[in-house]
Amino acid sequence: MGQHKRIHIFIIGVLNILCLTYIIVSIVQEWELWVPPLMIIGVIGLWLMHIGQLGDERNREIFYLLYAMLITFFHGVHDDSFFDISVISILMLIVFSMLNHILYLNILLVEFFILAIIQLVMVIIQYNDTYYSLNTVRIALHIMAELCVYLACSMLISNNSEKERVLGEREKEIDTYAKDTEDFLTNISHELRTPVNVVNGMSTLILKNEVTPQVKSIYDAGLRLSRQIEDIQDYTEIKRGDLILEEEQYIITSMVNDLLTSFRMSDNANNLELVVDLDPNVPTVMIGDIRKIHKMLRHLLDNAMKFTRKGGIYVKIAGIKREYGINLEIEVTDTGIGMTRKEKSNVSKGLYQANKKRDRSTGGIGLGLSIVYGFIHEMEGFALVESAKGSGTTVRISIPQKVVDATPCLSIDTNLVRNIIFYVKAEKFDVPEVRDFYSKMAMHIAAGLRLNLYSASDTNEIEEIMDKIEVSHIFMGVEEYSANAEYFDEITGLGIVVVVSANPDFVKPVNSRIVVMQKPLYGYPIAKILNDGNKAYIYEEETSLSLENLHVLIVDDEPMNLVVASGLFNEYGMITDTAESGLSAIKKFAENDYDIIFMDHMMPEMDGVEAMKRLRLIARDKGVSINVIALTANAVSGAREMFMREGFDGFISKPIDITEFERVMKKVLPKTVAQSAGGKL
Repeated sequence: MGQHKRIHIFIIGVLNILCLTYIIVSIVQEWELWVPPLMIIGVIGLWLMHIGQLGDERNREIFYLLYAMLITFFHGVHDDSFFDISVISILMLIVFSMLNHILYLNILLVEFFILAIIQLVMVIIQYNDTYYSLNTVRIALHIMAELCVYLACSMLISNNSEKERVLGEREKEIDTYAKDTEDFLTNISHELRTPVNVVNGMSTLILKNEVTPQVKSIYDAGLRLSRQIEDIQDYTEIKRGDLILEEEQYIITSMVNDLLTSFRMSDNANNLELVVDLDPNVPTVMIGDIRKIHKMLRHLLDNAMKFTRKGGIYVKIAGIKREYGINLEIEVTDTGIGMTRKEKSNVSKGLYQANKKRDRSTGGIGLGLSIVYGFIHEMEGFALVESAKGSGTTVRISIPQKVVDATPCLSIDTNLVRNIIFYVKAEKFDVPEVRDFYSKMAMHIAAGLRLNLYSASDTNEIEEIMDKIEVSHIFMGVEEYSANAEYFDEITGLGIVVVVSANPDFVKPVNSRIVVMQKPLYGYPIAKILNDGNKAYIYEEETSLSLENLHVLIVDDEPMNLVVASGLFNEYGMITDTAESGLSAIKKFAENDYDIIFMDHMMPEMDGVEAMKRLRLIARDKGVSINVIALTANAVSGAREMFMREGFDGFISKPIDITEFERVMKKVLPKTVAQSAGGKL
């Protein structure tokens, strides 16, 4: 309850007590008996006005004041209340001084003097000179007391007003400082994107030709810095309330694939297991801000990796149907150090870093979970953190999403596949929770795909199961396979598919017919193998780009950005040309034809938006069509929507992310260029 509401209730309470007193006095003294019912109606009106919050706050206060003056005046005009005037008036001065308005006190003071004059006149008319002299002195004392209280209350209000003014100025200064700081962070993050783009791009080009530890370190450092720049920008937008959702269609399996790619590229020094449990019944295509969902998943995964020394991470993705689509449910569980109750309560309040010491063993700038909470709030979702010190952490988030294609993202032909075996040795896991992660994933996939799943802990159990039923597939890890490789190679000759989940460095034995699935393991490759090439049931999100011989123009006023972009695009077989300004791009396009133009935004003389519009006019005169993609460091929330509204065909932020680049190219280019390796399989 706010302070003003508490003061209003206090004032109404005091007026209620006075009304009750006046009613009793009126009955005892046989004053006008028609007044008490009106007082009761007035009290009811006070409460109705307060409870219903009728009118604005100032009007309600004026109503309370007028009511107080009316009942005070009624009491004060009777000669029996001669000695009560100053007491009641002083009480009103004290009570209404809490509202911090001098005007209220002035009005009450005027009423007191009117009542004092009335009483003095009655004394003169009704009583003798001795009584008159005595009560005149008393009235003078009353007036002195009234004035003293009035002056004291006025000084108190004046002091409070001065304090509020000073506090208001300080809050304004703080807000201005905070805004200036946020503007600085936003500007500096924007300015840093250009050099970081150069570092990342050049190191990527070098790594394509020669992989050395030094260049790999430069690349990793650049990637980490670019992500931290994004975090600073996201955090400042959240704090300023400038965050804008950029919703578009996306494929759920593509989102999971990006998550796995991010994990494979991360520094997994502790050899943590990642288990991704994707519910096969999640809709294939949805609408949402996929970039922010990517970031939330990356932050949750990075956070889990930072604080997990041993064991693994479990990611569960499911959906709950709603009238507007679904609630996308994402759960990330780790076997890490966990949080205390205080740390959990601090997660959603701002910066969070479990170890803030200078010699901390974890990296990052501590913005991850704050950004996740900010995104979720903007998406009208919610988050829940469950953790205990030393027992790991589970973060559950739920965000509403619209559904475009409600077809289950994974499905198989159950006429071809019915019985599968999940073979795992429990003793191979140092942390028992990891075994439970794999078991839950296997059970959920089997239930979602309507498969009969059997578990086995050794080859004897496998043989017992195979003697009873017809088995089509056996899934296992490298440890299980290596312990009895000859046996599993032998049963592959019986028409049973043996699938081994392994790290990228695993080398399949020569002449072995086992199927190797690269870790981390999740439902899509499992379903693909179960379908055994029957291309009719799984949505394949991956497409292979064929960009060879595309003639592209790269427009940027920063020479090194032109070098980086040209190098990256040349790797795809594109024929690149460059322009250092919008005017130069217009001149080159007038003389040449290009399939795609990559346009920077902030350039001298003419910005990218104006250049794009002039290029489209030239294209219309030439009778050709062009694709113009914004390639810019302007990556604030809403930038993509702004560029698309202006007429761009696509948007790619710097530093260039290859995954994002390929996704945009698949959308922009005609189907004949981005040849699908799948579609509906």
